[in-house]
Amino acid sequence: MTRAKAARGRIDKRRAILDAAFTVFARRGYNQACVQEIADEAEVAKPTVYNHLDDKETLFRHAVEATADAVAARCVEAIGGLRDPGADLPAALTDSAHRLLRVCASDHSRALRSLTYAQLTTFPDLADTVQDRTSRHLAEALSDRFARLMLSGRLRATDPARAAEHFLALLTGPLEAHSRLGTRNVPAAELRELAESAVDTFVRAYATAENTER
Repeated sequence: MTRAKAARGRIDKRRAILDAAFTVFARRGYNQACVQEIADEAEVAKPTVYNHLDDKETLFRHAVEATADAVAARCVEAIGGLRDPGADLPAALTDSAHRLLRVCASDHSRALRSLTYAQLTTFPDLADTVQDRTSRHLAEALSDRFARLMLSGRLRATDPARAAEHFLALLTGPLEAHSRLGTRNVPAAELRELAESAVDTFVRAYATAENTER
């Protein structure tokens, strides 16, 4: 086996362990989860888990961080269409908003939020870690997209970071209410309605006159 293949195999095994760890921690909570159950979930030997991550706390932190990074990547991918939104800006914004809501309403995202909230007493810094890797990372990417749209005259010239903050608030606030703080699955049609409502408000506030109509 070449060094490259060995390195790739180690990375893949570490990823499998972290995925399994998050699944077990989300299901059991930090205190009730055990490394043996995580090893069984990952289909590796218990010593293999310790070869990759030193202890349970390190395993927990890395599992949460890896999941947060995966969710953030999906969120940034969801707004990819705003790089070249075409002639119909409201339609492009609605598509991105709908994609974002689908990511935020996914089982993975809901589990990440629930686990973060549940472990704040044990890990008080966890909320900042998750927020930095998800919502703040997304806000920066969205701010960049909006800045480009402002430079091209598609959106009003204003603070793009504030515009991104408002756009996300228009999505996440109603989603929290409709999902009952993440305890209810929101149907696809309902997510679409939330996206359309958010974009309607955002466009009225930020789009230039020629970009407010479909």
